[in-house]
Order: sequence, then C-alpha cells, then structure tokens
Amino acid sequence: MDRSQQLNRASWDERAPLHAASKDYEVERLVQQPAHLSETVCFDLPRLGDIHGLSTVHLQCHIGTDTLSLARLGAQVCGLDYSAASLTEARQLATRCNTQIEYVEADVYQADQVLQAGTFDLVYTGIGALCWLPHIEPWARTVAALLKPGGRLFLRDGHPMLMAVNEDHQDRLLLEYPYFEHETPTIWHNDQTYVDSDQRLTLTETHEWNHGLGEVISALLAHGLQLTALVEHQSIPWEALPGQMDKGPDGEWRLREYPERLPLSYTLQAIKG
Repeated sequence: MDRSQQLNRASWDERAPLHAASKDYEVERLVQQPAHLSETVCFDLPRLGDIHGLSTVHLQCHIGTDTLSLARLGAQVCGLDYSAASLTEARQLATRCNTQIEYVEADVYQADQVLQAGTFDLVYTGIGALCWLPHIEPWARTVAALLKPGGRLFLRDGHPMLMAVNEDHQDRLLLEYPYFEHETPTIWHNDQTYVDSDQRLTLTETHEWNHGLGEVISALLAHGLQLTALVEHQSIPWEALPGQMDKGPDGEWRLREYPERLPLSYTLQAIKG
C-alpha cells in the first residue's frame, strides 16, 4: 500500500466513529426499526431488484449501513473494507441488529485473494467509493474475479463530470479538476468530514482520483463483463456543490437551477459472461 492509500486509510479510521455517531448515517434508526433501509439502498431498489438469497459482497463497505440494508433485503452479504475502525463500527451495528454479516479487512484490489473467487452472485459498490482508488483496471479485474458466471455487478457512484467541477464556485459550474484517470492524485486538506459533526479531524490530508465513464466501462469489458444497464442521474446523496443545490424528501441533492446541465451520479450494471 503506497503513501496515498495509507493516508486515506488513516483518514477513514478517524472518520468512522464520527460517521457512526452522526444522524446522517441513521445508525440508531437502523437499530430501532428492523425494516428500515439506508437512503442509498432505497434509491437503488428500482434497479437493484430482488436480491433475496443472492451471495453478495459489498466492496468498500465503510460502517456497514448499506451492507445491513442489503441483508435486510434477503441477500447473504459479506462486507469488505480496508479501514479497521470502519469494520469495528459495521460489526457493532450488525450485532445490535441481530444480523449475520461477515466483514473482512482488506484492500479492495486484494478482495479475490481473501474471499473465495468466482462464488458471488452480486458485487455491490455504493456511492462515493471509486474516487479512493488510484487505478480502475485492477478494480475491474477484482470484480470479475469475484463473480460467478452470470453474476452481476451493481455500481452507483458520483459522476466523473461532477467530480471535475470545482465546488468552491457557488455561482457557476467550472471544470477545474481531471475528468480522466490521472497518475497524480487530487490532494485535499480538510479538518472536517462530510457529516454533521463538531469534532475536527487531526488527519486532514486525503488523496482522490477521478475515473472517466468510458474508462470504467472499458475496464469492465476488458475483463469479460457485459454492460447491461447505464443510467445517469440528476441527483446525489450529499451536497456536492454547496450553495447550488436543494435536498429532496428522498435525501438526494439536486441542482437548484437547470439540473439538466450536469449528471451528478450514475448507476452501472454488468454481467459476467
């Protein structure tokens, strides 16, 4: 693991308990309401379909709120993440909800080495995951290795066009960051995490990478997956462009003016041949 990944993992270790304690992740509601699902999984439901009984792995699962939601839909779920602190929170949540979920600590690129390759019906990757990976090709290789023949990838993530916009401009949309995968990461310095918390971070540096839509699709095709669905959305679960967005009753944020200007997220599905 290189310096960028080490910095990012340490940052997630620090953020995990703050996220678990925040209202944004709805941990207590998930515990108190056995039928409740995370807003992210609720958004995914029309495209996710019936996953009851499917052997499922949730890559980059963080504190496990989406993982738990997949289990509540009847999937047999395993969650994987490289942050030990995140998995501590995920295991505690599963225990409090009396739900059997296996959690594995590993880098996503090594997922097929720590899990049984070729055995999963569904690989699920939630929103906000791919930007933490320096290269998309080894991720696509891992997805293909995990899936059994006929197995499905379900991916929703922030749209790479959105990720190229500089959010500091609150009166216009300016493309000032890379759209395509770039060897050098975009480096951020911030003492606040993205949930409502008064606590300041001590590990303030993180590194991110963008991956163009064509790059993601091409990597999956190169590893034997067949694209079956691609939907671009005008919404995203966080206030990605402060000052320019409104939050809807579904928990999704949308551009206040001319939302058709910019795709904010996308859902991609692919089947292993």
